[in-house]
Amino acid sequence: MIDIQILNTPLSISDCTNAVKDPSTGGTAVFVGTVRNQTQGKTVTKLEFESFDAMAIKEMTKIAETITEKWGAFHVSMHHRKGTLLIEEIAVIIAVSTPHRKAAFEACEYAIDTLKETVPIWKKEFFEDGAVWVAAHP
Repeated sequence: MIDIQILNTPLSISDCTNAVKDPSTGGTAVFVGTVRNQTQGKTVTKLEFESFDAMAIKEMTKIAETITEKWGAFHVSMHHRKGTLLIEEIAVIIAVSTPHRKAAFEACEYAIDTLKETVPIWKKEFFEDGAVWVAAHP
């Protein structure tokens, strides 16, 4: 099962972990990305995320399908926020369940790394003295 969502509302870790529960899995890995209060020594006050939802969901689904094929994942759940997020709010959650723990860890790492490289979700960091778009891609 693949569960992909782009949301304007706060993300739920339990929603993602519940989506990947399965009695036949031996390992579940979860990555939770939060808004931190600094970048390169500058104080961050908030972030804004924008996305091209249809394409973002398509690209996230490709990532999940690769995880299913390469690591034998039973379930993959990927949720990403858009809109304005404050410090400590959750920006992204990825949960992966696989037959064994090592595959779950590897698949989860692949998911976040690939998401940041290929998915059309853009991040704007706000500082005390201005704002900047970060890593405009793809």
